[in-house]
Amino acid sequence: MTDEKVFADERRYEILQRVRAAGRVEVSSLATEYGVSTETIRQDLNSLQESGVIRRTHGGAVPVDRTLIEPRVTERTTFSAEKRAIAGAAVAHVPPGGSIFIESGSTSLLLAESLPDDVPLTVFTNSLPVAVLLAQRPNATVITLGGRVRPVTLGEVDSFALRSLRDIHVDTAFLGTNGLSVEHGLTTPDQSEADVKREMLRISGHTVLLADRSKLGTVSLWRYGSVTDVDVVITSARADAAEIELLRATGTAVELA
Repeated sequence: MTDEKVFADERRYEILQRVRAAGRVEVSSLATEYGVSTETIRQDLNSLQESGVIRRTHGGAVPVDRTLIEPRVTERTTFSAEKRAIAGAAVAHVPPGGSIFIESGSTSLLLAESLPDDVPLTVFTNSLPVAVLLAQRPNATVITLGGRVRPVTLGEVDSFALRSLRDIHVDTAFLGTNGLSVEHGLTTPDQSEADVKREMLRISGHTVLLADRSKLGTVSLWRYGSVTDVDVVITSARADAAEIELLRATGTAVELA
């Protein structure tokens, strides 16, 4: 990833935090503050609007209630460098053989890409992109859950997926989340996703949560578990230090990538 792309991601993250805190931002003032053109700021705001987290207004932007918004998995490009680092760190938790579960999500897909080719694994997943990717690996046995495929996540949910989850137990599960808060726990915008995620927390001997820094302190609509339901949280080294300390105070291990 180029330095320009990394800087753009950083700037957009800061702009998003400002929109949420202030309730509105202006293109002209942001351009002056960041020392970039107004057209660059408009591109930033357009990108954030496409992700569903802000709404453009004349000359600026206002926040959207993110508890009801979920960008498609194919559009989740924000923090891609940090997500790749998180996925790389998660590889250390892959057992040397045995079984794992990989949940649908952009960071989980990066983990699937990073799995070693020479380790024999049985991989359960509800993610169609993960299944297609790993089905081509000679040492991977891939098993999907079945169920309705959500267009937003390309993940399988509902009764078929739930029945499959009730019949399996894996050595390690790699899961994602939309919101991660000590007070409100693990949350997601969709009830069917919450039902499946709740069962995913039960099926593993070791649970690793992959969460980029935008998820820390965020609360979405449906609660499906608590922070203490996971063994390890892997997040960005740039995540808010106060949020990291709150997580660690629960006794949950936090690794920074």
